[in-house]
Amino acid sequence: MKKLLLILGLIVISISHGYTQNNGKNKEDIKAVLETQRLAWNKGDIKTYMEGYWKNDSLKFYGKSGITNGWKNTLDRYLKAYPSKNHTGELNFKINAISKITQKAYYVLGEYHLKWEIGNADGIFMLVFKKINGEWKIIADTSS
Repeated sequence: MKKLLLILGLIVISISHGYTQNNGKNKEDIKAVLETQRLAWNKGDIKTYMEGYWKNDSLKFYGKSGITNGWKNTLDRYLKAYPSKNHTGELNFKINAISKITQKAYYVLGEYHLKWEIGNADGIFMLVFKKINGEWKIIADTSS
C-alpha cells in the first residue's frame, strides 16, 4: 500500500511539473510571437506583422473605429492606416499578464507605446491567442 501511494504521489508530481513547464513554454512562445510582431512593425513591415494573426475570416479586431472581421480586412485596415515606415513609427509594449483560458488558448493584457516624430500614442490591448496547427495565433484583438 505504501508503494502504491508513493508511486501515485510521484505520478502527480511528475504531471504537475510537466504542466507547469508546458504553461511556461506556451507563455514564452506567445511572447516570441509578440516580439516578432514588434520588430516587423518597427521596420514598417505590416505583412510580416500580420503573420501573428489567424489567417481566417473569423479573426476579430476591435479598435477605435469599431470591429473589423477577418484577416484580409484587418490587413487592409493596417495598410491603409500605416502605408509606410514613416507611419508605423516605433512600437514598444509592456505585457501585464498572460493568462491561460484552456490548454490551447491564452489571453494577453498589455500596454503599447508608439513613438513618432510628430508625437506619441499610448494605449492598452487585450489579445486572445489560440494554438492552431502547432502555432500560436491571435484570434481576437482589442486595442484602444
